[in-house]
Amino acid sequence: MSNADLVNVPSSVTRALIADAFVAAGLPAADAEKCAALMTEADLTGADGHGIFRLPQYIRRLRARGFNAHPNITVMRTAPATALVDGDNGMGHLVMSRASDEAITLARENGVAWVGVRRSNHAGPAGLYAEMPARQGMVGLYAAVANANHMAVWGGADLLLGTNPLAIGVPSGTGPLVLDIATSIVAYGTVKKCAQRGLKMPEGWFVHAETGAPITDANRAHEGLLLPMGEYKGAGLALMIGLIAGVLNGAAFGRDVLDFNADDKSATNTGHFIVAVDIARFVPLNTFMSEVDRHVRELRASKRLPGVATIRLPGDRRGECRAQRRRDGVPLPKPLVAQLDALAAELKIKPLRER
Repeated sequence: MSNADLVNVPSSVTRALIADAFVAAGLPAADAEKCAALMTEADLTGADGHGIFRLPQYIRRLRARGFNAHPNITVMRTAPATALVDGDNGMGHLVMSRASDEAITLARENGVAWVGVRRSNHAGPAGLYAEMPARQGMVGLYAAVANANHMAVWGGADLLLGTNPLAIGVPSGTGPLVLDIATSIVAYGTVKKCAQRGLKMPEGWFVHAETGAPITDANRAHEGLLLPMGEYKGAGLALMIGLIAGVLNGAAFGRDVLDFNADDKSATNTGHFIVAVDIARFVPLNTFMSEVDRHVRELRASKRLPGVATIRLPGDRRGECRAQRRRDGVPLPKPLVAQLDALAAELKIKPLRER
């Protein structure tokens, strides 16, 4: 997509639209602002499939009561370093923010924390939550059961696995170093963006469930299987994440997963987990960050293969996007802007152009 097909909008404007839309759809103002802040951070860090792009779908689910607009999010501490969060079918961003806070608190008290989550919902990019402990001087590890099954077990043809994401964050002298990956070859949000923008998918993303032939038309993605990263390795990782984030927490996995793209009314019972490790229990935080910085410098300065201009590390794109988009605005495709304008009219709030 060319720059002519994109509209740059200040992040303060997109954030305000998101917050106003959520309030109009029934969320309390404080909850609306929390969700808006996290969705805007997703856009600022380049996770375009998880920011304002998701707003029309979230609003549909709120208005259809697929989300609980007034959840009673509860935390049950099950041992000194473990807890289980029940999201009461609230917005995933609210549930995972509460779970992240609990993990950080428990890790401060005990050195390590494992917090499981059930009865939650789609919460945006995994990196948001791995970064939260990292900003508090901790190692953060986050994973979730995706909100639809787009993959099969390796060699299978039934949609029984999600793109179950995994993110790891560690602090460094220049800010958190964050790895954020789907266990599929590409995140499904990217597929949805291709469909919206009329872009062709590369071969190697989807295969037809009956013939195994490549699918490159994103609007035909429902006919096929999204392939895992690293073949059987990605499928195996998606399986294990599903068992730990889903089954361990009493949340959905496998055939129990609801496709929230097709059903706006039913609760998803999404499962997540977040782990926080207090670095100071092992080595002084400044020592750890200095060593991370040293190793990062050595990795960047290492010999490159022919044709490779720059060695890129986890978090590089996030940092570059955040700096550029804070300066220039969030690039929104024109079809998405049209959707947001229609949504604003429906909710009787100011559209982007009037903000």
